[in-house]
This record gives sequence, C-alpha cells and structure tokens, in this order.
Amino acid sequence: MGLSSALYSGVSGMAATANAMNVVGNNIANSNTVGCKASRTVFSDLLSNQVSSSGGMTQIGTGVGMASVDSIFSQGTFENTESNTDLAIEGAGFFILGDSATGTAVYSRDGSFHFDNTGQLVNTEGLIVQGYYLDLNNDPTGDLTNIQVDTNSYSPANATTAVTLTTNLDAQSVALPGGAAFDVVNPADTSNYAASLQVFDSQGNTHLMTNYFRKTASNSWEYHTVVAGSDVGDPAEFVEVASGTLTFDVNGRLIQLDGNDIYQADGVTPVDPRPVSTTAALAWTNGSDATLPLEFAYNMTQYSSNSLVVSQVQDGYGTGNLVQLSIDEEGNIIGNYSTGEPRQLARIALAKFTNPAGLWQEGGNLFSATNASGVPIIGTVGSGVGSLYTNSLEQSNVDLAAEFVNMITIQRAYQANSRIITTTDEMMNEMINLKR
Repeated sequence: MGLSSALYSGVSGMAATANAMNVVGNNIANSNTVGCKASRTVFSDLLSNQVSSSGGMTQIGTGVGMASVDSIFSQGTFENTESNTDLAIEGAGFFILGDSATGTAVYSRDGSFHFDNTGQLVNTEGLIVQGYYLDLNNDPTGDLTNIQVDTNSYSPANATTAVTLTTNLDAQSVALPGGAAFDVVNPADTSNYAASLQVFDSQGNTHLMTNYFRKTASNSWEYHTVVAGSDVGDPAEFVEVASGTLTFDVNGRLIQLDGNDIYQADGVTPVDPRPVSTTAALAWTNGSDATLPLEFAYNMTQYSSNSLVVSQVQDGYGTGNLVQLSIDEEGNIIGNYSTGEPRQLARIALAKFTNPAGLWQEGGNLFSATNASGVPIIGTVGSGVGSLYTNSLEQSNVDLAAEFVNMITIQRAYQANSRIITTTDEMMNEMINLKR
C-alpha cells in the first residue's frame, strides 16, 4: 500500500466535507423558510485495505464517504400571523396537497394557504389542499378530495321550532272581566299586553306571530298566540294557533304553565323537562313544510313593573349567502353566512408516516412518499395525526448557532484533509529526490 492511498483518503475527506458544507449552507439559507426541516450529513468510513504487520494482518482505512443526508423532523416554533387560513401542525402530521383527479399527492409542513378565485384552498404554488366534505351533521362524507368551496353558495333555511320568551307581566295590571273572553278581532280591548316576533318557515320566509297576555285574576293570566289568517290559508284576518294559562305565586314567580307545575314539590327544584306550550302544526300557505308545530318556553315573571320583553330567542333562520370563509383548529372549513349562522363545509386531512426520514424532498417545501417512508396514514385532527393551530405558521427548525459550529468544524476538517494531500505530495517529492 503506497503513499498514493493517502492522497485518495485526503481527496475523499475533502469531497465529503464539501458535501457537508453544502448541507450546512442549505440549512442556513432556509433558516427562515416556513415549515423547512433541517438536514444533517452522516459519514461512514470506506473499505479498508489489508496490510501485513509484525503482529499479522491488519487494516488501514482508505478514506471517508457520505453515507446519507437525513432530514430532521423535530418540531419548529410557531409564528403568529394575521391570516385565518395560515395553519401550523403540532405533531407528526403533514398537509396533503395535489390533485385528487390525477391521483398525485405530495406532503408539506408549510400551512401558508389561501382560497383562490375558484374557491379552492391552495398553497403558494397553487397545489390544492386535500380533505373531506361534511354533511349537515358535520360528519365527513365521501373520499379524500380537493377542498373547494362554492363562493356563491347559500345556507339552507331552518324553520323555527322553539321559542323562549323572557318577559315580565305587570302585577298592577287590572284583571279583565271574566265574561269578556279574548277576542282575536279586538285584541287591544281584550288583553293587557302583547309581544310580537318573527318566525321562519322551512323555506326561510318570515311570519309575524303575536302573543297576547290577558290577566284574569290575581296571579292568573292567559296567553293567546295569533298569526295572520292569510299565512295559514284561513279567510279570517287573524287566527289563534295556541292558548293557555300562566299562574304565578305571591312572589311573582311563574309556578304553573297550562296547569302543569314548573317546580317540584319542594318548590325549588325545576321540573325537567320544563313544561312548554305547543302550537298546532303551522300549515303555511307558501308550500313550506306544513307539519311543524312550534314550542314556546315561557320564562315569565309578574313583578310590580311595566310589562316588558326582556328577550325573545328562537332557533329559526332564513337562507343566507356566503360572506366569509375561515378555518378552525379542528381543520374545519367554516362558511359564515349573512344570516349569522356558521356552517362547517369541509375538513382538512393530515397524513403521517412510519418513517418520515424516508420521505423524498421535492423542493418547494414538499415531500413525496417512498418505500422507505412507508404509505401515508391519513386522518383528521383528533385521530392521532397531529393538531392544528390557526393564524400560525411553523418556522424552520434550523438552529443557526449549531449550524455555525458545524460550519467551523467542517472548515477545519476540509483544511486538515487538504493538508494530507500537500504533506503526502511533499513525502513523494522526498522519495523522488532519493534518485538524485
């Protein structure tokens, strides 16, 4: 084994450290790249030559080679942003990007997303984020697909089925004569107080509904629920669709609705479920669902104060158009409609790998699956593939201090290997000079 072997060992060392410097340079260059994962160089010694020695056969190494460049998938820190479509993953997951129509998919930790002019959720390169559409129960439906939202869509109407009235009835109101019953034609003279509200049918149309309250005796009242006759196909101008009684105790607390107790025998514990008043099925004449009754829950008091509606809460709403899209920390695409009612439209999918170090770097903050990485395990938040944070981006996990230390050691190694070559050259010159 001659001196030339030392030359090649030095050359291999310089080549290996040059590659290591390239890796360090790439890490430093991407220290501000969103979702970038640092790499490290792993070296291995080359095949050794056998030489004889006084102790027998022994081995002398022939240099160094680059065994691999590994990606380091440690968690990066989060940076807060102003965009609700910016997402950061905590855990082992990756966003799935591509085009479900072509079946191609790549993976990324970069959650810099936005909705394009066609309603597709895309990254900065225009690749489409993959996920699942949701049904009206917010359950995923269908296969993994491109997330695209119809920006001209409407939210379906929801018919009013329950109303909660919180109202005070004036205890000083004068009881009306018992012989004069409530008259739907002349409600002003046959009731003490009225409160109106808008309710919705199944098509989102509104209908005016009025509750008239009539005091019949001390601590005793009647309620009468009235709608326009034209709304329910009745020739009369107004139609009564529900009525009943309200009974208060001496402290002004409602204790009975339609003769049903509000509280249990101890007078303190509320009856569960609380009694409600139910109208007949409201057969609106506009072709909407004619089978839906309406429940009224009365949270009434009778204090010595003006009759007053404190609040009216009902569960119906009309048809609304989409005004804004956002994403929550479950990965749900939320459509915010003009009615004020949000709706979950789709859910972002995440993938994780048995061996993420085996992923192939495609550039553009993208990875592709390989045999070494294994097939992707696909799920959504809550299924073990990672958690999401909105208004956040994961920063590069490059440690600049460590990279500069690596740079120094690599530089010294490169210099040392170059000295091997120059020193070996000098030794070979001495050997040549022996002839002189």
